[in-house]
Amino acid sequence: MAARCGRALAKVGWTFLDSPLSLRAGTGGRLVVNRAYSKGSSRARTGLALSARTAATGGGLLGSFLLGGGLGLYHTVKQWQQQHFAQEEQAVEGSTMKLVLYQYKTCPFCSKVRAFLDYHGLPYEIVEVNPVMRKEIKWSTYRKVPILMVNEDQLNDSSVIISSIKTHLISKDKSMTEIIRCYPELKSKNDSGKEVVEYMNKYWLMLSEAETLQLYPEKDMQKEERKWRQWADDWLVHLISPNVYRTTGEALASFDYIVREGKFGPFEGFFAKYVGAAAMFLISKRLKNRHNLQDDVREDLYKAVNNWIAAIGKKRKFMGGEHPNLADLSVYGVLRVMEGLQAFDDMMNNTKVKHWYKRMERATQNHEGRQ
Repeated sequence: MAARCGRALAKVGWTFLDSPLSLRAGTGGRLVVNRAYSKGSSRARTGLALSARTAATGGGLLGSFLLGGGLGLYHTVKQWQQQHFAQEEQAVEGSTMKLVLYQYKTCPFCSKVRAFLDYHGLPYEIVEVNPVMRKEIKWSTYRKVPILMVNEDQLNDSSVIISSIKTHLISKDKSMTEIIRCYPELKSKNDSGKEVVEYMNKYWLMLSEAETLQLYPEKDMQKEERKWRQWADDWLVHLISPNVYRTTGEALASFDYIVREGKFGPFEGFFAKYVGAAAMFLISKRLKNRHNLQDDVREDLYKAVNNWIAAIGKKRKFMGGEHPNLADLSVYGVLRVMEGLQAFDDMMNNTKVKHWYKRMERATQNHEGRQ
């Protein structure tokens, strides 16, 4: 059992990289609904409730009148809000889709998908997968995360998920089943003989010529977006693990974060924190050699992030211009899994990423891409 857990925990640590920190609904899955409109309605309810209490303190007939009027107003506004938000949600492109995301919360690839869905204001449910047993995705032959169920259709691979949903939001005449066929699965074996799965066209949107010109009105915009989306998957993601497991202290802090945010049992959590942290501290040294990183891996992180900001330039808020594009969302999704760790603080203090990062944070939290 201990050996099995040790191997599984090493995979958890690799998740901060390969699937990096890193899922149809298992009965053990914890479902959380991410709704774009909950904050506004809760504030309104709080304000109306406070108004009612204030009115009640006036005493006598006037106080009762104000209290009754306040309560009546509260229920009227509440009903209006519910109807308004329901209508607004139905007006969102893709709102007829039931989205269920199987994930590890601390996985950069899963974070990319959440950033995309949040930015576009698409409601979705989350099933947090136990990274040791993974029983929540036992039903799937694809054993990695993220997995996104769109009604009855299963989407694998973060970039395929993002490209497919974006295509569906723009091209209304295509069904999700039809879109998925445009991203065929290719199986091959790597140098060690292990079977690997790749997906064709995963950085392409399946749009008509007119739709493409509308989305990418300037020359090379589409090419630039694809280039940096792939860069996020092929390079940026591989800088996460060596940086968050750089020292024994950082490795412990990272696994404390993984255990706190993930779905572990008591024994699994204790085992993960200490055994997993020690294993990943050692593995991170191998990763540094595999990817030809500098002795101080922070320098590679700083260089990568500054190269990204330089590519955006001084005249654009985002690589997408006035609004984030898919490359912005991918890079932001990868970087934010380090929040709360020393590597993230060092990155914010020693690179030029801060202003762009804060703009991305606001854009996703405010669902600015909602149609």
